[in-house]
Amino acid sequence: MYVTPDGGIDAAVLASHATAVDLCLIDVTDPALDEHDPNRYAERRFEMVGPVYGVWHTHVPEVAPGQRYGFRVYGPWDPRAGLRHNPNKLLVDPYARGFAGELRYGPEIVGSVATRRDEGPGPGWWLGDRYGAADDRDSLAYVPHSVVVGPLPPPAPLSRPRVPWADTVIYEAHVRGLTMLREDIPAELRGTYAGAAHPAVVEHLKSLGVTTLELLPIHQSVAEPRLAADGLPNYWGYNTLGFFAPNAAYATQAAQDRGAEAVLDEVRGMVYLLHKAGIEVLLDVVYNHTCEGGDDSLHLSWRGLDNPVYYLHDGASPAALADVTGTGNSLDFRRPRVIQMALDSLRYWAETVGVDGYRFDLAVTLGRGNVGFDPDHPLLVALQTDPVLSGLKLVAEPWDVGPGGWQTGSFPPPMAEWNDRFRDAARQFWLDAPRQGAHGLEMVGLRDLATRLAGSADLFGPGDPPLVRGPVASVNYVTAHDGFTLADLVAYDHKHNEANGEDNRDGSDNNLSWNHGIEGHTLSGDDATTEPWQAIVPPRRRSQRNLLGTLLLAAGTPMLTAGDEFGRTQGGNNNAYVQDNEVSWLRWPKDYAATDLLETTRYLLRLRREHPALRPDSFYLGAPRPGESDPDLLWFSGAGAPMEPATWNNPSRRVLQMLRPGPAVGDADVLLVINGGLDDAYVTLPPTQPGSAPWELVWDSAWDAPELPEDEAGPRTSVTMNALSMHVLLSAGT
Repeated sequence: MYVTPDGGIDAAVLASHATAVDLCLIDVTDPALDEHDPNRYAERRFEMVGPVYGVWHTHVPEVAPGQRYGFRVYGPWDPRAGLRHNPNKLLVDPYARGFAGELRYGPEIVGSVATRRDEGPGPGWWLGDRYGAADDRDSLAYVPHSVVVGPLPPPAPLSRPRVPWADTVIYEAHVRGLTMLREDIPAELRGTYAGAAHPAVVEHLKSLGVTTLELLPIHQSVAEPRLAADGLPNYWGYNTLGFFAPNAAYATQAAQDRGAEAVLDEVRGMVYLLHKAGIEVLLDVVYNHTCEGGDDSLHLSWRGLDNPVYYLHDGASPAALADVTGTGNSLDFRRPRVIQMALDSLRYWAETVGVDGYRFDLAVTLGRGNVGFDPDHPLLVALQTDPVLSGLKLVAEPWDVGPGGWQTGSFPPPMAEWNDRFRDAARQFWLDAPRQGAHGLEMVGLRDLATRLAGSADLFGPGDPPLVRGPVASVNYVTAHDGFTLADLVAYDHKHNEANGEDNRDGSDNNLSWNHGIEGHTLSGDDATTEPWQAIVPPRRRSQRNLLGTLLLAAGTPMLTAGDEFGRTQGGNNNAYVQDNEVSWLRWPKDYAATDLLETTRYLLRLRREHPALRPDSFYLGAPRPGESDPDLLWFSGAGAPMEPATWNNPSRRVLQMLRPGPAVGDADVLLVINGGLDDAYVTLPPTQPGSAPWELVWDSAWDAPELPEDEAGPRTSVTMNALSMHVLLSAGT
């Protein structure tokens, strides 16, 4: 809600089943009282007019920026019909640009009469009777208040970086965790939006070769009641309270003290400074559900405004929510008003804040129609055609937990997608299969790894016309915020989530990881030189380099998880969503091993940046393109012979060579040589392309750091590879 030119406000809210709606202006009359004391506030109510097509509206003159407000909605309380109007509960504006105050958990913020489900000392975890009577306690002092902001000008006139997809390197990070332990950033900026754009962070991203910073959710969010009762936060922020407001907790204290507009200005400033450095900003956005939980949980906004419209129901009687997100509720994207809310929010963040795109959490929910996921869903069509949104970077997390929920490869252009098949293929080949092989079992995964290295045309190639999306539609990743870090993948066979308070039941059990013989990390860097660690640590480090090489040199769009470039560990926690502490925060590199891995990451990304053969924007044909005489992709065995069907079908084969010719005259050809076996391998290299220079080795994953040893220099016709290693060779173009 904005202040209008005449100094008032225009208010509008969807409540299509309500019989009346009040706009409530809230004033703090006694600041000395606790913020959850009802006597601290005075309330002015204004009857709204409507509904007009379900929307109630009013104009109130002489309202200044910073004014707190909310809504009270009157109508039937009939939970069995899905109707949950309770005017005793002050409701947040779904379109609020800012908030004031904190949520206090207790029975006051539940719509129906509630009972306590925990035995803790705090406000507690309260759940309502799903079909019981309405609770008559007033929630005004216990909920955040929406805040009026002044009219905002467009972002500063600085062009977006608009990095081509083929050149894009994504870095996934948490605003808070990125800088909390960064000692060269002033203490007051650590963990903030301003800190994320500090020159020290910018220099790190630029030195890596990152083009695009993807931030975990920064929309205003709250913790789930169960977590709050246990004193735990929802650190990741996938529990949205407001789709238009930034999370004030990530702003500097000075901005928080000045109010909602200052918080928003800090976010805009962060985006401006990152753009100035040539770095794009993507937001991880959570439109699939809200923070209100199931039918028996919180009553903060959408549930009290228009429960049957906003939330997906199962169609039964009595009415019950259909949960395809695993969170207790799912927004109903069959409803035009839900689609409108999402599109309005996306345009707001793009046009007013200036962000460059979005990663859509559980995006299948956003495309669910009456019979499941629909690639021609109205929301997805809007993203393709909207003049603002279609030009941004749009990335789907292509699954949810509902029926038919795995849809990798099914989203329409211009959307890219997280490729979980790439993640699993890389982990299986380099970690899970060797772990199996170390126990005498068969090692598999070569064919699938080759498909992923070549851009996953099996997933992203189908369409009308076919192949139009290209390999850049595949956002390749080996790790993400959800799961083991890179360092933990090579140090743990099992998750260790005891600190999350769920008896290690949470988090995935399908990690495809390998501890290389001992569970956990050494206690200090010095331990790496003692038995048995001196036999374990070197292959672990090589496995990290193998995974990084696979990720950063494959066709597609690579996504690097913050801290993997220097071996950050979470102590085996693969679901650290409640760990707002040093478990999740980046510990910046100080020892030689971390520095070596960081230099390796920089070097691999420099190879990718300097050689167009590593950045294709169209799928390989495996045959000559029009006007060319040589195939655009060739595969060879360890003997240097072209791969034949019988060779591909040999499940025990673990050596492969991938030759990617330079796409233009003068571009170097690139040869990736992979030995996924447990023994060293002698590999005969294929002949170089006609007129090209001999092969020269430029990287071996067996090297601790990416400096070419003197005895490795010079032309090559063969290589001897360590077990479980990867080589990169170049043939200079003519």
